[in-house]
Amino acid sequence: MPPAVTLGPETTTDEILANIDLRNQVALVTGASGGLGAETARALASRGAAVTLAVRDVAKGEQVAARIRESTSNPAIDVMGVELSVPESVRSFAKEYLASHDRLNLLINNAGVMACPLTRTPEGWEQQFATCHLGHFLLTCSLVSALEAGSPARVVNLSSGGHRFGTVDFDDIHFDSRPYDKWIAYGQAKTANILFSVELTRRLESRGITANAVHPGVIMTDLSRHLQASDLEVLKSRRGDRPMVLKSVEAGAATTVWAATAPELAGRGGLYLEDCQVSEPISSPDAPRGYTEYATNPEDARRLWAISEQLLGQSFNLAP
Repeated sequence: MPPAVTLGPETTTDEILANIDLRNQVALVTGASGGLGAETARALASRGAAVTLAVRDVAKGEQVAARIRESTSNPAIDVMGVELSVPESVRSFAKEYLASHDRLNLLINNAGVMACPLTRTPEGWEQQFATCHLGHFLLTCSLVSALEAGSPARVVNLSSGGHRFGTVDFDDIHFDSRPYDKWIAYGQAKTANILFSVELTRRLESRGITANAVHPGVIMTDLSRHLQASDLEVLKSRRGDRPMVLKSVEAGAATTVWAATAPELAGRGGLYLEDCQVSEPISSPDAPRGYTEYATNPEDARRLWAISEQLLGQSFNLAP
C-alpha cells in the first residue's frame, strides 16, 4: 500500500484517490467540459465510477468524455446537456437523468460563472446568482430521489474564498436597486453555495444525504474568461494581505474529490473545505484560510432556501 499522503494545497486528485475504489459509485459532475469539472470527472472515472458529464456544450463534453474513456479504460461515461440558468432546461435534464439512472451517489455541483458583466436571465435574475446557486439548487432538489436511492450520498457545492466579497443581500439579491459590482455579486453567489450546503444537510442528513462546500483555490481556467488585467488587480486588492497562490488543475480539483470520497467525511455535512481539510471561521479579514461567520448562518440558510423556492415557483417539500 502506498504511504499516506499529507493533505494540503498541493495534493492532487490522483493522490486523494490512490486507495479509493469507486466501482460501485454513480457520479454527476456539472460544468465538466473543461477545467476543474473535467479533471474531477476524470479522477472519479479513473477509480471506476460511472460518471455523467453535465455540460452546456454537448459536443465539447463528448470530446472530454472520449478522452476520459481512453485514459481511464472506463466506458461508463455519458454526456448530457443542461443550461443551469434556465429552469426548464434543468427540469428537463433532471427528468431525463432520472429516467436513465436509478441512483446517484455523488453530485458535484461544479459549474459556475465568475465576475461577469451585469447580465440578467429572462426572469430578471442576476446571472451569477442564477447559474451558481439557483440552477444547482433546482438540480439538486430535483434529483433527491436518486440521491436517496444512492445513500449514503454526497453533494459537493463549489464555492470560493471569494465568498468573503459579499453576503447574500436578501433585500436586493438581483441588484435591482443597488449598483452592480461583479465581485460583490460573485461573493454573494459563492456565499449562497455555502448556505445551501448547510440547509441541504439539515434537511436531508436523516435520509443519508450530506452536502459540503468547497473552495478549490486559485486556478486559471475558463471560469476566469471575463477577467482582464485590471480585474486581477482589483481581485488582489480585495484579498488584502492574503497571498494569491496559483494551483494546478489537478490540485484545484483535489478538495472536490476529497469531499466526495474521503472516509473521514462520511455522514458529515454543512462544512466548508479547502486544501483538502475542514476549514474554520476566519479569525481576521486577512486570515489566509477559513470562512466568514455569515456564510454558515443557519437562519440565513433557511431564508435562502425559502427565497429560492419562491423564485423558482416550486416547493420541494424536503422538511427535515
